[in-house]
Amino acid sequence: MRIWIDLANSPHVPFFRALAKEFKKRGHEVEVTARDFAETVQLAQAAGFTPEVISGHGGRELAGKAGNLVRRAWALRGWAHSRAFDLAVSHNSYSQILAARALRLRSVTLMDYEHQPANHLAFRFAARIIVPQAFPEAALARYGAHRSKVKRYNGTKEDVYLADFKPDPSFEDELRDLGIGREEVLVVVRPPARDALYHRFENELFDELMERLSKHPLAKVILLPRNDSQRAMYGERANAKLILPEHALDGPNLIASCDLVVSAGGTMNREAAALGVPAATIYAGEWAAVDEELVHEGRLRRISTQDDLQSLPIEKKAPAQPRRALDVRKEVTDLILEG
Repeated sequence: MRIWIDLANSPHVPFFRALAKEFKKRGHEVEVTARDFAETVQLAQAAGFTPEVISGHGGRELAGKAGNLVRRAWALRGWAHSRAFDLAVSHNSYSQILAARALRLRSVTLMDYEHQPANHLAFRFAARIIVPQAFPEAALARYGAHRSKVKRYNGTKEDVYLADFKPDPSFEDELRDLGIGREEVLVVVRPPARDALYHRFENELFDELMERLSKHPLAKVILLPRNDSQRAMYGERANAKLILPEHALDGPNLIASCDLVVSAGGTMNREAAALGVPAATIYAGEWAAVDEELVHEGRLRRISTQDDLQSLPIEKKAPAQPRRALDVRKEVTDLILEG
């Protein structure tokens, strides 16, 4: 088959890098498009993709998002029209799903967050919907996903690309260049996705977390901004303890090297959980069922109160205990490719 992958956001890159290798191993051809948003294009190129970059982000306002979604869908349709694809695959790329529908091209979407309002669009128009086992049945029904479309897999999407991960020893040189020594407590932090449709509120605890980390004698923080406005805002506060890398760092190696991950989103926390690195979520919105599972497994801490924040250990980590869910990649690949 000729398979079209659309990368709509940075976390999609390592996920589809692993899956693209599986597709090619089975004899399929792959072409890739990407949205110019966050670090998606930079990470895609670093991962070995040569994506066709089509459109960017629609901004924070709902009207801008909707208009951009339609414009990008039209542009994707024009790009894909003469390429004779057999299958379109994404992690809820709404524009790709609409473009595929217009082209009468079979589309598969994967999703792991049941509180994303735009699931209404993706779940109705995609030909197949692939979700983790933990994804609630009621949410599928609420967003219009017909049971015949839905397939489930074990684990999390992060297991697809991290189950067999091996750290690169040379990554320590990159940390040294950033001014981070072995004896220091390295905390990797991801701010809230304030421009996202599912994030329409402030998160005061995140600001208090940053204040606590700034006062810790051994902590050094690598902050990974989600967009240019966050880079500008936190860049004004950057110093020897608060570091904003100028270029995209390899995510799995960064997480494997740090002592603690604290994110106001989901993917990076689940990456840490997969790698056995201490992780805490400071997300203030509605929780995903997959994250609730990780809390129950003891692989993720929840920060929702001042007490949670003050009791969060900021210390050198114990030896990691990765999940090593080695069967998930094959399982997801099979679900995408089956007729």
